[in-house]
Amino acid sequence: MSIGAREAADFYETELGRLAAGLLRQALVAIWPNCGNLSVLGIGFASPFLDAWRPYATRCIALTPQHAGAHAWPPGRPGLSCTAEEDALPFADLSFDRILLVHGLEQAENSRRTLREVWRVLADDGRLIIVAPNRRGLWAYSEATPFGHGQPYSERQLARLLNSLFFTLEQKTTLLFPPPVPWRPLLKAFPLIERAGLAIAPQFAGLTVMEATKNLHAVIPKAKRAGLRRVLVTE
Repeated sequence: MSIGAREAADFYETELGRLAAGLLRQALVAIWPNCGNLSVLGIGFASPFLDAWRPYATRCIALTPQHAGAHAWPPGRPGLSCTAEEDALPFADLSFDRILLVHGLEQAENSRRTLREVWRVLADDGRLIIVAPNRRGLWAYSEATPFGHGQPYSERQLARLLNSLFFTLEQKTTLLFPPPVPWRPLLKAFPLIERAGLAIAPQFAGLTVMEATKNLHAVIPKAKRAGLRRVLVTE
């Protein structure tokens, strides 16, 4: 079961959501510290994290799947968001230097077709980050958060999926060890629990974050493509 863009936005307005977003944003910026003069695409529900790169990127677009509904971003400014079929992206080949997939892969109607489209629109020297709920972590089983919907992945499953679709894994990290419970004492101890979890039980992280590049020595097999691409721009 997938979650809508409105529900995801509501979660990130809560204290638990802000803490989770802060940790994830920190991890993403550590991987991509500078996206100056690059084109960036966020797929799924990526707007809480794209603000880190938007001021410096030549182009920064947030795309939500049609089944999740429209989400205007950034608020109060000309729209840089759209909705489209995730397995038929409305962009030309090699359009983006960086693609962030968050709240996207686990909720995709067909994860393999979605990643084939990502491969197509990603520049040959581009880079992809996938954020996915860890099958062994607590966040994958809490429907009160966006990470508790759809298909969770183990690190091995995610790496195998990327490899099978001609991506090369460059680096990975894990994060989000505190339980997804909006209890005040736990929220206050969020940073401490995060550090302890990483040191003691990294296999039980809530999220897996993987960066990958295109394997240009491989050939993508032909796949049945949707005959019609639909896009709705929101302002």
